[in-house]
Amino acid sequence: MDDSDTSAIIGEDLESSDSSRVCCCFKVQQNKRAPPCSCPFSVTVEPIMFLSTFSIALQMPLYTQYLWDRISEDVGYNGTKEGGCNASTVLDPLQKEVETLTAHWSLYISLGGFAVGLIMVTLLGSWSDRAGRRFVLIIPSLGLAVQAIVYLIVMYLKLPVFWFLIGRICSGLSGDFNAILAGCFAYVADTSARGSRTFRVAILEACLGLAGMLASIIGGQWRRAQGYINPFWLVLATNLAAALYAYLFVPETVTPDPEAKLLSTRHHKAIYRLCTADAPQGRRTKLWLYTLCFFLVVSVHLGCSDLYVLYELSAPLCWGPELIGYGSAAKHMAYLTSLMGLRVMQCCLEDSWVALVGLTSNIVGLIVFSVANTTALMFTGYGLCFLFMASTPVLRSKLSKLVDPSEQGALFASVACVEGLCSLVSSGVFNSLYPATLHFMKGFPFIFGAVILFIPAGIIGGLGCQEKKESRENQEGSGIS
Repeated sequence: MDDSDTSAIIGEDLESSDSSRVCCCFKVQQNKRAPPCSCPFSVTVEPIMFLSTFSIALQMPLYTQYLWDRISEDVGYNGTKEGGCNASTVLDPLQKEVETLTAHWSLYISLGGFAVGLIMVTLLGSWSDRAGRRFVLIIPSLGLAVQAIVYLIVMYLKLPVFWFLIGRICSGLSGDFNAILAGCFAYVADTSARGSRTFRVAILEACLGLAGMLASIIGGQWRRAQGYINPFWLVLATNLAAALYAYLFVPETVTPDPEAKLLSTRHHKAIYRLCTADAPQGRRTKLWLYTLCFFLVVSVHLGCSDLYVLYELSAPLCWGPELIGYGSAAKHMAYLTSLMGLRVMQCCLEDSWVALVGLTSNIVGLIVFSVANTTALMFTGYGLCFLFMASTPVLRSKLSKLVDPSEQGALFASVACVEGLCSLVSSGVFNSLYPATLHFMKGFPFIFGAVILFIPAGIIGGLGCQEKKESRENQEGSGIS
């Protein structure tokens, strides 16, 4: 392949040479805002991605365990604290009540935060094209810091778990972690040339996996030794550090427009035109189909991720904080193994078939999770999911190739909106399905997710065959002419 689909994720080539795009020698124009300090290394937004991912990966398992402990205390269940966690096949009624309440409160808190973030990510992503990228890196980091402060207050004062929803909404109002992802990848698009862009995107994706693994290993050990409060102080510190780094070291790549307004209908109008305007050769149909695939794949990934800790805490696994940390680290390791597998498979496979391999890895892993009743079997499931993140980069690149260069900004705003919707829907479906199916099959949500993944697999395979046929016909037509 001359140009892989994945290399098209981030826009078109820039005319400047690669050497002029690193942070140390990035020359900011006079009409752009320069940071107070110069970046000492050849990095720009990588530390922001690492710090933000570290804070999210550190707090999510601890937050679920804290909900479990608080609700257990309220209903009088102390199985895990006594080291018992009844591992028999007969489910303790109190344990079932704790699992149900924990899943429901996770649902309510997730719904509240993501419903607000769904609107704000769309506005912030499109607004950054005119107001500048640095705002979209600083504002969400501060919002995540406010969320950490609220969580700390809840833990210190032992307030009702309802107050977690307030912190979640504060983060959603700032765009949440999805806004940071959108801002980082958009910044790389602004500052990298074609020859270095794929490598720069690979570094950002590696930051997700490395930060997740580190936070998962540290979080489990730290919570076991010192409880919940001290790790959440580190969450607060990392979010503040990310905002400070963005302000001090990250140069602006977009000429700020003083008249740019955040609350404007133009952002949503651009997305509406993208989805409804006529296009030749069925491009809009493919756009909708690939968007559906992206929605289903990400929804299954996020929905199952919400349940891993809850599944591992309860019988028959009865994992403690240390094993939960190792499990979360194994899950984040898949970001790196999927990235390496993607690069290797591109040497001999088209991107559509790479995506199918990734979906197969995901399906097999979820089936193993659904029947996992031992620690070894659970980690076997994590191992089989080693390529499950290979499908989403292909879907992003397929979408980017279906629109004109002038529509790329609206496209990525739409993708951010879809990702927020994925979080909203997956939290509602999977956190409701888990307690509803406890009485007949505890791992049923994982089976449900595996079945759902057959839908995008069929669509991608069908479109891949169609695109291969169209390419062959075009080549034959060129040869005749």
